[in-house]
Amino acid sequence: MEFLKSGIKTVLGSTEPGQQPSAAETVEKLVDRVYSSTLLEDRRDACRALKALSRKYRIEVGAQGMPPLVQVLQNDGQDAEIISYALDTLCNVVTSEEFDEEADNPTVTVNVGEQFTEMFIKTPEHVTLVMSYLDEYDFRVRRAAIQLITSLISNKTRELQDLVLVSPMGVSKLMDLLTDSREVIRNDVLLLLIELTKGNSNIQKIVAFENAFDRLFEIVREEGCSDGGIVVEDCLILLLNLLKNNSSNQQFFKEGSYIQRLAPMFELSQDSEEAGWSPQKISNFHCLLQVVRALVTPSNQQQVVAACQRVMQKSRLLHALCEILMSSGVPADILTETINAVAEVVRGDRDNQDELGRVMAPSSPPRPAIVVLLMSMINEKQLLALRCAVLYCFECFLYRNSDGQRAVVQTLLPSSTSDVSALSTGQLLCTGLFSTDALANWFSAVALMHSLVENVALKEELLRVLLATPGGQRPITLLEQCTNLMQQERYRLQSKVGLLMLLSLWLAHCPGAVKAMLETQGTMAYLTAQLCSNEHDEREFLVQGMCAFLMGLCIQFNDNSLPGQKREDISQLIIKRIGQESFCNKLAEVSRHEAYSRACKQAQIRAKSAGELLLDYEYCKLYKGLEALIAKLVSGFDVDGIELTELTLSSEASALVSQYKGIIRGMDAQIQGLQQSTKDLEQENAELKEKLGEEQSLNSQLSDQNTLLKAQLGASAGQVKSAQGAETTTANVEELNAARYQANMYFAENIRLTKDLETLRQQLTAEKQRADTALESLAATQKDQEDLLELLADQESKLTRYEEAATTIPFSTSNQAPSGPVTEEESPIPSGTASR
Repeated sequence: MEFLKSGIKTVLGSTEPGQQPSAAETVEKLVDRVYSSTLLEDRRDACRALKALSRKYRIEVGAQGMPPLVQVLQNDGQDAEIISYALDTLCNVVTSEEFDEEADNPTVTVNVGEQFTEMFIKTPEHVTLVMSYLDEYDFRVRRAAIQLITSLISNKTRELQDLVLVSPMGVSKLMDLLTDSREVIRNDVLLLLIELTKGNSNIQKIVAFENAFDRLFEIVREEGCSDGGIVVEDCLILLLNLLKNNSSNQQFFKEGSYIQRLAPMFELSQDSEEAGWSPQKISNFHCLLQVVRALVTPSNQQQVVAACQRVMQKSRLLHALCEILMSSGVPADILTETINAVAEVVRGDRDNQDELGRVMAPSSPPRPAIVVLLMSMINEKQLLALRCAVLYCFECFLYRNSDGQRAVVQTLLPSSTSDVSALSTGQLLCTGLFSTDALANWFSAVALMHSLVENVALKEELLRVLLATPGGQRPITLLEQCTNLMQQERYRLQSKVGLLMLLSLWLAHCPGAVKAMLETQGTMAYLTAQLCSNEHDEREFLVQGMCAFLMGLCIQFNDNSLPGQKREDISQLIIKRIGQESFCNKLAEVSRHEAYSRACKQAQIRAKSAGELLLDYEYCKLYKGLEALIAKLVSGFDVDGIELTELTLSSEASALVSQYKGIIRGMDAQIQGLQQSTKDLEQENAELKEKLGEEQSLNSQLSDQNTLLKAQLGASAGQVKSAQGAETTTANVEELNAARYQANMYFAENIRLTKDLETLRQQLTAEKQRADTALESLAATQKDQEDLLELLADQESKLTRYEEAATTIPFSTSNQAPSGPVTEEESPIPSGTASR
């Protein structure tokens, strides 16, 4: 802010007697009045004067007046007039617009508004304060607040977006203003939202879920759709901001059936065609087409793109776009953008591609729209942007469309049964390929290349294409003609690049095409000469790199069926004539070229001039996948043409293979042993389950006997109690206690057996888990299995002992306690024990 201080010092100076006060002195007095005046009228007059000075003396007003103006906003909110003056003054200070009044002021710089904006937003409460005045219904206050926020966002977009997000109901307030009945307010809010939604997905989502799509479509309909004014364009620009690169809003737009509301806007009525295309209508239509492309551009999520493409076909939006393609009087830039939109709507969607293939041009005789587009592509009088758009549309028409690719190739085959109109597709491509226009050569080569992408069968079919030669000589194949043209000196660099791309993609993964090319006379000699030349032109470096790539493909996909042209023969040629290092360096030249960087970014072809059209996206994709493989392959041969990798591995191969065979045999033996162990363990598991069931049954019987014993003991105790009035003696009491003690012993033994059985059950469960683990482990050994069997045998012996012990307990009815007093003879245990 040094320039502000220096500017103020310069203007202030010292005022001599009789001189008029300088602008800085005047602003200073006005600022003092705003600070010190107690009357609202005085402060209002001072703010009005500051507003008048702010257009010519922006620096002076901004440097001194910003704090008092903020104070006015804080304290005088009840007076709409003074608030409007303060907001207008601040807007004049921070705007990026240059006023006519300050044109002669040398202290004003281009970015002065941006610097004042930075000063203003250093205190975030200032922005919140301004946004609070959006609730004021007064026209002057509300519009001034909107304009001030718009200027702030234009200067410091990212900072203001963050402040609006944290402001209470900030976005919601702005969205509510779209329903303001005053069109000026509504239009200013549109401009504000356009600035606010740039590049911020969070704000875009909030605006979209605040019912923005409905409100925008209502405004567009009220303003006359595509025939409307600049307000329609503003609505479409905001719509584009909300949809571009925002998958959430794209999904919401599709699910809300808003694509169906777009379709009628593309229908050209008879009245609109007669009225012509005004500049504003062209702008509106251009924005509409960009909205469509924002939904289906290849950079979007594939799931969203596919869903939008289906809806566009069902809602007849694609049909409306195709009607525009075939209409007359459409401006060139609208036609170009429409072709691009159609391309992305049909890309990768078979139904949409078929619909485009069925569109017929209103010509005599009728021709398919694809043919008419290709005629424009090879016509050198057409605009470059239009020709690029047609090529992009043709590429998208063939993208993942094997039927469309086959139809193009069949129009070139001698035995083709296609009709005349379909035949012209291949004829047009060949016409452009052999034309004297270098750009037509390039377009046709790339178009024909896309008919072979990811389709090896069609590469083989294309080898059957024969071309007539002058003078009644034998026909030559299309591949021969391409290689012959490539070798001609008169063929321009752009044409050679197109042919090299076509040949490279043709040869990739197609040994038959490699063989046919190697059989063509002079091909390898030409490629070798190109790689041996020492050209210093950057474009020649590109051609040399592409030739190296083509020669590498002849090695990689060579089936070794031609004597003298086998993989090792070509590799030896490279080593002796070119050099492995030199070959790899020239091969890498392709990726170093700026055309490679441009083409790799996106499938759509963009070029400001014809000279920028060199490499295609699909070729770069192929090169990127095979470059390292070819470089490694060429580096892997020695001078004699023997692969170094095979030579290095030959001494160790036998030992290594024997070692792996031994490991495999050992693993097979382990697997067989484990399979046998699995069967044994399954059998043992079944036996253990059976024994466990028997133990559970025995435990149940013991529980029942224990319950019966308790009941009998209770009955015996009752009988003794009823007879103790006449016959109770000390001996009888001792005998009764002995019987109770014996019953308790039986009960304790039963509990102990129950616990042992539960422990055994847990042990058996644990052993089952160990057995299941052994089934899954390949590293289990025979010793572990023997230990497991011994442990199971030990458990079985314990189980047998528990069963024997359980059978020795007298739980029969003959051992029940007597109904009368217990005598020594009837006691089941010695009396000495009872007495103890």
